[in-house]
Amino acid sequence: MKHIKVADLMTDEVVSVAPGTSFKDVAKLLAQYDISGVPVLDEEDRVVGVVSQTDLLAHAGPGPDTSGQNGTEAEPPTAGDVMSAPAVTVHAEGTAADAARLMTRRSIERLPVVDVEDRLIGIVTRRDLLRMFLRPDSEIRRRVTDEVLTEVLGVPTGEVEAHVVDGIVTLEGHVERRSQLPALLSLVEQLDGVVAVASRVTARTDDTATAHADEARQAMPW
Repeated sequence: MKHIKVADLMTDEVVSVAPGTSFKDVAKLLAQYDISGVPVLDEEDRVVGVVSQTDLLAHAGPGPDTSGQNGTEAEPPTAGDVMSAPAVTVHAEGTAADAARLMTRRSIERLPVVDVEDRLIGIVTRRDLLRMFLRPDSEIRRRVTDEVLTEVLGVPTGEVEAHVVDGIVTLEGHVERRSQLPALLSLVEQLDGVVAVASRVTARTDDTATAHADEARQAMPW
């Protein structure tokens, strides 16, 4: 089955800065583009860190000593001074679901997207990832029927009906073997856009009892 990839949702026009970009210029970019953070790139466009609003606020106040040696004024901080590193990134070929879990686990709002050489190619945000839960019900139903039931499980057409309302899938009907039931539920739950699954599918034969009996016979000492 096909899953929505990060590349399908990311924005490829990314506002980025160099390590030497001044603190004030970074703040101006965040305000100008109404974004919460920017990736920091080295000379080869590799992501070396990220500067967020939180990073800027943590360094907004003056330090205990704002003057340098010999009474000269200290240099203002740069993106390289305040960035969070190493950067948390995702690859374009990764799934949107994995990116969403990573954002949640790390409590971040956006992820730089990199290619196989870790060069920046895009950005994906929480708002972008929400789009995967806005799949049309008709598309979800088609994928349940065509990909899960027909292609993966080999269930004959008409044996199981799928009804989808606001991403909630209700399954009704029959499959041949009981061992197909957990696989059916698991595969439908993994489809992009599915919010919940209610299964009323029953099996004509219980092949799990036979499998358990075979396992027991194999385990018996002779």
